[in-house]
Amino acid sequence: MAVDLKNFRYEELSAYLESIGEKSYRARQIMQWIYQKKVKDLSEISNISNDLKTKLKASCEISTLKIVTCLASRDGSQKFLFELSDGKTVETVYMPTEDRATLCISTQVGCRMGCTFCLTAKQGLVRQLSPSEMVNQVMEVGSRVDRRMTNIVLMGMGEPLDNYESVLTALEILQSKWGLNFSQRRITLSTVGLVPAMERLGKVSSVNLAISLNAATDEKRSQIMPLNRKYRIKDIIEAAKRYPLKSGRRITFEYVMLAGLNDTDEDARQFAKLLGELRCKVNLIPFNDHHQGPYRRPSEERIAAFQKILVDRHITAPVRYSRGEDILAACGQLASRGLRVEKSSPSS
Repeated sequence: MAVDLKNFRYEELSAYLESIGEKSYRARQIMQWIYQKKVKDLSEISNISNDLKTKLKASCEISTLKIVTCLASRDGSQKFLFELSDGKTVETVYMPTEDRATLCISTQVGCRMGCTFCLTAKQGLVRQLSPSEMVNQVMEVGSRVDRRMTNIVLMGMGEPLDNYESVLTALEILQSKWGLNFSQRRITLSTVGLVPAMERLGKVSSVNLAISLNAATDEKRSQIMPLNRKYRIKDIIEAAKRYPLKSGRRITFEYVMLAGLNDTDEDARQFAKLLGELRCKVNLIPFNDHHQGPYRRPSEERIAAFQKILVDRHITAPVRYSRGEDILAACGQLASRGLRVEKSSPSS
């Protein structure tokens, strides 16, 4: 099986080249050609010897992803369905606004966290994505849209911290000056609250952290997020307090609003009290009705009332409406259509 060069961090590629009798500095040249010049064939690299090209071609590849479907929304968003080398599929969503262009990437095929409001969770965990499969989502979409990507969020299919080592490698490639050269301030990782992995991440990475909390009490959170039976709200809040934050940075708490379940005034007051003096902001996310479960979106009046209670307590709490609601915007919604979608032709 060919060695995928996009699965290597800089140090790993250097070590690999040394193991085949080559100079380690070639890693810098190869990465620049792959990530900055966007070559897809080793033959296109002009500043390495033909002998090295021959050696690499015999054992290595520069991987790509196949776009099966691209759906364009009236709000400018685009949702991509990618087919992986084994035929599995993952989703990636491009979301442009006036001041930024954000890409939401997936980290797993399916997910084992079991959140009851999430379509991806219904698949269970199928498999982990490799670093190259994550980075390639960024590269393939970047080559098809007419604006430079400004932000990357790891909030698509899967729980990033349940694929810790591969995600960490992908983050290093995204940030490397020899790779895609994204600022750590422009990358956000979202987790349901895997406390030990959160603590590990804080020691080695400075990307933004978002925690999907979605309830103010353990009773309600356990009802919609089974992981809460292992890592309780108190555990997550304490981990958030210990998380190392650089100057001017805050932890984001995501709160998916579910009508009649976690959207009452009392829920808002309890949530505000829970956050206390934490350096944080809250993204209120009205549930995206996909009609494949019991949950519904709250009314606009209820959303506004909930938000006001947080704001009155000096908590920054913007409402984040789903983009691309006319193109199966719910995470996992496109992939869950399975072969019926995969057989359609790309539309772009």
